[in-house]
Amino acid sequence: MPSLPAPGVDRRLFLTSLLGVTAAAAGLSGCAESTTAATAAEGASTAPIAAKVPAGTSLKIASFQNTQQLQFRLAELDDLPFKVSNWLNIGAGPDVINAFRAKSLDLANNAGIPPIQAYYQGFDAKIVAIDITRKPNYLFATKPGSDIRSVEDFRGRRLAFSQGQAQGVVLLRALKKAGLKYDEVDLVPLTSNQFLTALQSGQVDIAPLGNTQAPAYLAQYESKGARTITTDVVDLLNLLWAPVSVLNDPAKAAAVAAYIPHWAKGQVWTYENPDVWNEEFYVKTQNLTPEQAKGISELANKPLFPSSWDEAIEWEQETADLLAEGGFVKKFDVAQLFDHRFEGIAAKSVPAEYRK
Repeated sequence: MPSLPAPGVDRRLFLTSLLGVTAAAAGLSGCAESTTAATAAEGASTAPIAAKVPAGTSLKIASFQNTQQLQFRLAELDDLPFKVSNWLNIGAGPDVINAFRAKSLDLANNAGIPPIQAYYQGFDAKIVAIDITRKPNYLFATKPGSDIRSVEDFRGRRLAFSQGQAQGVVLLRALKKAGLKYDEVDLVPLTSNQFLTALQSGQVDIAPLGNTQAPAYLAQYESKGARTITTDVVDLLNLLWAPVSVLNDPAKAAAVAAYIPHWAKGQVWTYENPDVWNEEFYVKTQNLTPEQAKGISELANKPLFPSSWDEAIEWEQETADLLAEGGFVKKFDVAQLFDHRFEGIAAKSVPAEYRK
């Protein structure tokens, strides 16, 4: 687990260096400083998407905790018109970016910040589908024995921070709303899969946890003084994205377009069938109690697929600007992160009440 920077060391420089070291260790080359809007957009196809997926086409798709396969099976959706050569059990943004670079992954489901981080690292990828999130998916958990009870109490505390994940931007937005500056807190660079261990060991005072993680954490540590702090800060975008190299392949682009309706319909089915989903996913695969599962499903967002991506682009720009203000990335125009050839596909595939 990364150690904290020495006193006097700029935390933002430390974080950027840490990410660079991580990328290098994975055989990557971060070229964030030299990346420009022109280079990131270079070579992106604008060719119309084929209406039919060519025979023999395959995609490698991310499915964290096998969620997608389970959704599709329970919803009894039609077979995909292409082969999924591999379902990868990965979900964290940094892991997805590494898999994209290694060409072991073609399509992933993430929040809004990983595409920004990929751009910052000089990797060219595009957003192809969007689900708008109106309710918070994350809350803040304290370490055991903590006296923190509000975001205002974060001043001077050690906060788990992942620059390339949704949890990172939720934290930054919460700090801004509470009127706290970055230099008034200690941002500890971690990835989300390290948050629980960091809380348990006391390495951090606060970590953003997903609504699905919090019940199990509280069940173990609430009696020892751990608690959660809720806010109204949302991570607006739940999206699908893919490398430009994938989207420039006409056959794979057609397969991505064919996958989007399944992705959208799977989320609608899950929202409409919480009792089945709670039992089949949370109880049987995540080992939660029925009561814990029900508590999570009651916090679930109603899927909302926009016909126009204008709101999503505006929110993504605000997120990139927030990161730029903190010195985490350079300011850029996020419009280039969206492949408008796919705009509206998800919305057209669901009932009107799930469209925006």
